[in-house]
Amino acid sequence: QVQLVESGGGLVQPGGSLRLSCAASGSLFSINAMGWYRQAPGKQRELVATINRGDSTNYADSVKGRFTISRDNAKNTVWLQMNTLKPEDTAVYYCNMQIWTTINVRYDYWGQGTQVTVAS
Repeated sequence: QVQLVESGGGLVQPGGSLRLSCAASGSLFSINAMGWYRQAPGKQRELVATINRGDSTNYADSVKGRFTISRDNAKNTVWLQMNTLKPEDTAVYYCNMQIWTTINVRYDYWGQGTQVTVAS
């Protein structure tokens, strides 16, 4: 059984920073892409950033230059450093990992979500 556990959300003022982390635990073989998504009230879940096993990254236009995604394959962990936060970044943030549980079985796993609120 694989679990993703997120941490790091909270309330921050506009212009502030937060760092989210997500760690996978359980029986897994390897992890391909890792990513962060977010869902604001009344909106669909949207991609924030992804990083593949070779450390190639992809960002939503709305966060480019402000957010940085990184990973540690040995720790099965992905981080999202969020700087210069804006009220429109307020959302529940979910991590996602493409995990091979055996050499030929792969599933998408999601974290439980962590609330990020940007407000003065």
